[in-house]
Amino acid sequence: MDRQFKLPATTFIGGKESVLSLRDILKRLESWDTFFRSAQSGAVPGQAYQRPPQVSTVPMQVLVPPGATSVSLPMGTSPVGAQVAPRDIEDHLSVQAIIRSYQVRGHTHAILDPLGIANVEPISHNLLKMHNLEEKDMDRQFKLPATTFIGGKESVLSLRDILKRLESVYCRHIGVEFMFINNLEICDWIRQKFETPGIMDLTKEQKKLLLARVVRSTKFEEFLAKKWVSEKRFGLEGCEVLIPAMKTIIDRSSEMGIESIVMGMPHRGRLNVLANVCRKPLEQIFTQFSGLEPADEGSGDVKYHLGMSHERLNRLTNKNIKLAVVANPSHLEAVDPVVQGKTRAEQYYRGDTQGKKVMSILLHGDAAFAGQGVVYETFHLSDLPDYSTHGTIHIVVNNQIGFTTDPRVARSSPYCTDVARVVNAPIFHVNADDPESVVHVCQVAADYRATFGKDCVIDLVGYRRNGHNEIDEPMFTQPLMYTKIRKQLTCLDLYAKTLLEEGVVTEKEIEEEKQRYEAVLQEAFVNAGKEVKTYNKDWLDSPWSGFFGTKDLQAEPSGISEEILTHIGQMFSTPPPGNFKIHPGIRRILKTRNELVKNKMTDWALAEAMAFGSLLREGVHVRLSGQDVERGTFSHRHHVLHHQLIDKNTYRPLCHLYPDQAPYTVCNSSLSEYGVLGFELGFSMTNPNALVMWEAQFGDFMNTAQCIIDQFISSGQAKWVRQSGLVMLLPHGMEGMGPEHSSARAERFLQLCNEEGEEFPEIGDNFMMKQLYEANMLVVNCTTPANYFHVLRRQIVLPFRKPLIVFSPKSLLRHPEARSPFNEMMEGNTEVPRVTQQSQ
Repeated sequence: MDRQFKLPATTFIGGKESVLSLRDILKRLESWDTFFRSAQSGAVPGQAYQRPPQVSTVPMQVLVPPGATSVSLPMGTSPVGAQVAPRDIEDHLSVQAIIRSYQVRGHTHAILDPLGIANVEPISHNLLKMHNLEEKDMDRQFKLPATTFIGGKESVLSLRDILKRLESVYCRHIGVEFMFINNLEICDWIRQKFETPGIMDLTKEQKKLLLARVVRSTKFEEFLAKKWVSEKRFGLEGCEVLIPAMKTIIDRSSEMGIESIVMGMPHRGRLNVLANVCRKPLEQIFTQFSGLEPADEGSGDVKYHLGMSHERLNRLTNKNIKLAVVANPSHLEAVDPVVQGKTRAEQYYRGDTQGKKVMSILLHGDAAFAGQGVVYETFHLSDLPDYSTHGTIHIVVNNQIGFTTDPRVARSSPYCTDVARVVNAPIFHVNADDPESVVHVCQVAADYRATFGKDCVIDLVGYRRNGHNEIDEPMFTQPLMYTKIRKQLTCLDLYAKTLLEEGVVTEKEIEEEKQRYEAVLQEAFVNAGKEVKTYNKDWLDSPWSGFFGTKDLQAEPSGISEEILTHIGQMFSTPPPGNFKIHPGIRRILKTRNELVKNKMTDWALAEAMAFGSLLREGVHVRLSGQDVERGTFSHRHHVLHHQLIDKNTYRPLCHLYPDQAPYTVCNSSLSEYGVLGFELGFSMTNPNALVMWEAQFGDFMNTAQCIIDQFISSGQAKWVRQSGLVMLLPHGMEGMGPEHSSARAERFLQLCNEEGEEFPEIGDNFMMKQLYEANMLVVNCTTPANYFHVLRRQIVLPFRKPLIVFSPKSLLRHPEARSPFNEMMEGNTEVPRVTQQSQ
């Protein structure tokens, strides 16, 4: 503690003193800690600061080897015996500062743009000049600090070697952005993954496999371009390396135990991903270009919106892996929370509490990643207890342009990926024309997700060779960029040339690899020409095995016995056991509920609890999510009781109804509608035998989630043959609140249900059930607790699944006259509200 240390230029705690003891350094830093703590607790200006104690300085000495006049020492070493040459200490501190500068700012000087449009200057010259180091210092030896791994097994390097290694790590084709992360373990882990000498080297066989994958990615696009000249396909030209990138992540993750991967992506490269990553039969993809009408339900939407689910053998790990690509519309990034919800649900039902078996990969475009607010909302779900998927790998296919808009007018941040910094996600920028660098970054990303269970981002910096789509003219708006692109060799040509120069492959081997895949494509094309039908069911992203076809079109009764109603009512209205101290207001509410149960009556909250509890008894998982749903916005629900004296001590009555009941999940969400509604939709897609609900704080707040409603909920079955039993609870009403909270706008949902007015359903046997089956969603306006009870239970007893929109005047949630007797909820009584419904 009393050893003397030279202060670096990056601090001013010494004032006029340049050397302090470690004890004094800590005292001065602690005084500022005291200042900030005092200011935060409300101390007035002038009283928060406490002057540090006076310190005395001692000359810093060191033992100098015989015959030497000076020595370069690491910071913190100061053996007593002789004066240290001040220049040596200054220079050593300068070298440490230079190393840190590379780690912090090296990515800003990396050569990331394949087109070379962005001019980047070498960082070393400026750093040497800034720290008063010159060419004559380049061969001086310096001890490496513990904060770098560039030495490998060596602890001392010349300044020339230090700079060379730092340039190679941080300023070539990879830009690592991670020093903003406030976790030392993570920072050290990332440094080791990139700085360790030789860590990026691939074997000869790995390079050949990588070349083969680039061949497949490139030749697939060329084949489609040749066969369907006038078709839009949003091809991958300019970022073909995405395919080997995704396959690397899948290989590495499978090796570490992942069995299922859920993916979401925009249009660009989707067909290539389906073909070469998911291994969807090429015949089915080519048939989509034939223009044939699907032979089953649904419109199928356009081919570059479709999803799929497929299980296949991973040849590198010899393990089966399930790959699902979630279908999504043209609304870029809308699929992000849907994927996260689907992933979380699959983890939940597998009992995968740490995300070791199921994971998600999200692909993004650069302009949408920076511009779409749902990206931010989704990131902020990433570490919440009931929403986390334990790490998502984000891949940005960075075109360096958005449709026709230059990044300089499309975002205010330096990078399109800066939104990821809000959750301390490391960002790996990489030149998409360097496949080996891309592979290393993908391996690190997979390892990072497996090690820390957190999000990370890969920024594949490439370009669009053919503009926004294959019939667009990009020279209208980006003439200089596309002049360069026209001259740019493909990634395949560049990498093949590199491997030829290294002697890894021969020209003959490259040509054979190309011909082999072209033959596969041609055979599939011939077979596709023989197809007479195409099926939308072949493109399902969430198949429900064992659900369809097992039930006839007949609903089971939604009523239950008086005994069950009474038991649930009593358990729900009983205070927690033991010395659990609840709020006096809660005690009064429980007493009122208990009296209602004794009188065989229910209010709104009690009827809801009875619906939930009866389903839990039957083994149905119930999940309720949204803003403040645990208590209920209007203080009527109270599904989570809080101990008044002990923090984080809660009691959930509906989790203690029966010893073998299904789990009940009730969770307050972040203050998000778009992201959270999308998440719950994804959750509902995974298991048809679960009641999944999202409640708006006020019903009219659903308008900020309108994209999810329009593109996924109301049209899911019409577009992609996707059923969902998601429930939207929208407390609303025209109750004097003015335009702000006047209505959840039921008319909007009725318009989304509308069909041709000239068409009438055929009246016959089971007419009502058929009408429900043909509806795209159910819209109800409940007026009694019994109505609400039956409509919730009906979601599960129906032999199919439809989204349910529930309007409830908020005045009824606690109204003393909004009551229903038990007999309206019992067996034999299926009294449900009048339903407004139409088919899509």
